[in-house]
Amino acid sequence: MSAIGVVSSCSCLRPGVWLLKPGMQKMSSFGLHTAARCAAKDYYEVLVLGGGAGGITMSARMKRKVGAGNVAVVEPSKTHYYQPLWTLVGGGAKQLAASARPTGSVMPKGVEWIKSRVTALDPDKNCVWLDNDSKIKGLPEGFHHPKIGSNYSVHTVEKTWKALQDFKEGNAIFTFPNTPVKCAGAPQKIMYLSEAYWRKTGRRSKANIMFNTSLGVIFGVKKYADALLEIIKERNIAVNYKRNLVEVRADKQEAVFENLDKPGVTEVHQYEMLHVTPPMGPPDVLINSAVSDEIGWVDVDKETLQHKKYPNVFGIGDCTNLPTSKTAAAVAAQSAVLDKTISLVMKNQLPTKKYDGYTSCPLVTGYNKVILAEFDYDAQPLETFPIDQSKERVTMYHMKADMMPFLYWNALLKGYWGGPAPVRKLMHLGLK
Repeated sequence: MSAIGVVSSCSCLRPGVWLLKPGMQKMSSFGLHTAARCAAKDYYEVLVLGGGAGGITMSARMKRKVGAGNVAVVEPSKTHYYQPLWTLVGGGAKQLAASARPTGSVMPKGVEWIKSRVTALDPDKNCVWLDNDSKIKGLPEGFHHPKIGSNYSVHTVEKTWKALQDFKEGNAIFTFPNTPVKCAGAPQKIMYLSEAYWRKTGRRSKANIMFNTSLGVIFGVKKYADALLEIIKERNIAVNYKRNLVEVRADKQEAVFENLDKPGVTEVHQYEMLHVTPPMGPPDVLINSAVSDEIGWVDVDKETLQHKKYPNVFGIGDCTNLPTSKTAAAVAAQSAVLDKTISLVMKNQLPTKKYDGYTSCPLVTGYNKVILAEFDYDAQPLETFPIDQSKERVTMYHMKADMMPFLYWNALLKGYWGGPAPVRKLMHLGLK
């Protein structure tokens, strides 16, 4: 039998890969071979490449199946971040330190932590190799200048809060790139927080707020898009569709956008504040890899999360080609399905549990308001609570700011939280 591998969530769309060696379906020894001096041994029954939300979550689940000594995680970063909190860090509502914990503290006890990077994958030989270009012109060097920030990096998220505080008068521009991104709602969440902050501090009348998005809609689910458009109209925010940021001239405080309806045609905007959502894509190690599709995403069945070519390879999180929003909430739901899938494969049985594409985006629209968007593969609402979740609610804000971080650190990363499906079923009396 071939090895089993799981490619998991990415940071900047960071990989995690898990492979199990031959014999697993017969419940005998299985493992993945590694080529690295930093590994304690050269094979593991389960090797997780990437210590993001998906990687840590599934390593905790796999530890309970095969034992801690048979699981290893490859992750070079010393710090693990709860990135959904960065929206509130950028808006000044939370401190960056609240989103961080040492990677060692979230690593499942007894699991081997290999502090290295993946350089190549060979699923045909059950091997990985470890070592000891989408781009915006003018970045990342432009972040050394004031008035520009991004909630998508630990190095730039606090610059967002500084730019927000230092704003005096002029254009405040928020961008959405022409690529997949982590949490598609995040680029506009910081815009609503900024608007609320300037209202609170008496500077709103001096701010011309612009949302320049490469998309043709404000949000992919109509129910929530309609609610957001009402808020945008009420708060006098300008939305420019099909505008993709291609250059930042930070020394001149200029942002250059391409009109995607007129390729090659650009327009230049002066800014007093610029929040950049950077272009994102699959990690280099996955591009042209045998486990990836033509773009570079891990090619898995959207229901079972099993690889389409290699039946012993599985995927979870940001680096897969699952047609759903890349969020921690999606990872939670995927982990519950993947847990069942791998258990059946271990017994030489076909996967039966199906992932419906569930994902969630708590759309922060103010310092005490959230629209809790939950939906499936078909962009249809899949809401947990028996209320209209397209309404702004204080309760949903506290769920985002306080309850979700607690669930993340204490349940998801320990392999005990598989998403809200059981809660939804209870709330809707089994009808959803």
